[in-house]
Amino acid sequence: MHGNETASDWVRRWSHLIAPGSAVLDIACGAGRHLRWLHALGHEVVGVDRSAEALAACEGLGELVLADIENGPWPLAGREFGAVVVTNYLWRPLMPTVVGSLAPGGVLIYETFARGNETVGRPSRPEFLLAPGELLAACAGLRVVAYEDGFLQNPDRFVQRVTAVRELPGPAGPARHLLPS
Repeated sequence: MHGNETASDWVRRWSHLIAPGSAVLDIACGAGRHLRWLHALGHEVVGVDRSAEALAACEGLGELVLADIENGPWPLAGREFGAVVVTNYLWRPLMPTVVGSLAPGGVLIYETFARGNETVGRPSRPEFLLAPGELLAACAGLRVVAYEDGFLQNPDRFVQRVTAVRELPGPAGPARHLLPS
């Protein structure tokens, strides 16, 4: 069970884009490595997972929702979040709901396995691996701030990851999404 490791480099790299004090949803949160990181940054956190054991490890961090989001209804219907974080999880039918859960100004930070991973380990089944450009297509209508599709080492894995923003409407001029140096 994951949860005590440090937050992923991708989540740490882009979490500065989340508005201070925003409610952040972590989908398939496991034992809460990203909930802990985001809570420590001052965000109200909501974690959803199908494992009661994993959620028990998150007790006291924020709102915890036990739900099988692949076989049951979306448990957070009608709610919007200042950010949605998804790592190492892919359920394609949920993608529109993930994007639709972003409030205006909200940030999507998504990282999971991509095609090619079957050559180095698990997951290896095509239904768990993103096709080239698949995350970009899922973010149509959002402002993509960062996108990567490639190979990482230690451990070896093929990943695809995106950070995208549902920009605020209005004539305030171009948004300045600060890129880390």
